[in-house]
Amino acid sequence: MTKSSCWRCWEIGAQLSKLVALLLSWGPLGVLLIGVIDSAGLPIPGGVDALVVLVSSVHRRQGYLAAAAATAGSLVGNLILFLIARKGGEAYLARHTLHARGRKLRAWFEEYGLLTIFVPGVVIVPLPLKIFVLSAGALGAKLGRFIFVLLIARAPRYFFLAWLGSRLGKDTLPYLAHHVWEFLAFAVLLFIILYFFVRYAHHRHRHLFIDLT
Repeated sequence: MTKSSCWRCWEIGAQLSKLVALLLSWGPLGVLLIGVIDSAGLPIPGGVDALVVLVSSVHRRQGYLAAAAATAGSLVGNLILFLIARKGGEAYLARHTLHARGRKLRAWFEEYGLLTIFVPGVVIVPLPLKIFVLSAGALGAKLGRFIFVLLIARAPRYFFLAWLGSRLGKDTLPYLAHHVWEFLAFAVLLFIILYFFVRYAHHRHRHLFIDLT
């Protein structure tokens, strides 16, 4: 990368940071817009998690409004990706999974389905989500089920962060950073539990259907 291109990237990053600061000054409405932008594929410096914590620690009464706004913004942004992938189909998905990591994440979605949406969506650890959302859209996941899974993942996450931010204030982010491995272990454990639960429920449903026919 040349010096001019590096300078250009720095300028874009600085402009984006200024935009985030402006939107954040709008309170929950700004968090909503930032959530849409971030979830639609343009990562926001610090992430929506940090913004919810910041609003909650500075304006405690607005914390839960910010959590609701973040949930709605995340839903809208991810729906944009989902619908784009739905329209583009597998050819569109293939262009985003050319590298080995992308192919691996797609294979995980094909194996584990919407669990790959729920776990990264609910756990407060930076985990990949975009490829799973694109896979859900391109590979024909039901829209209603996708929305439901995303909502039950994002809402607890953001409302927990709002609650934590309102109580720990400026110490919230250091607290989360200090316990990142615990959150990661929770993510792995949650995935294993849900995976076997879904398999058990599917197996039982199939046998019940066979018994009734």
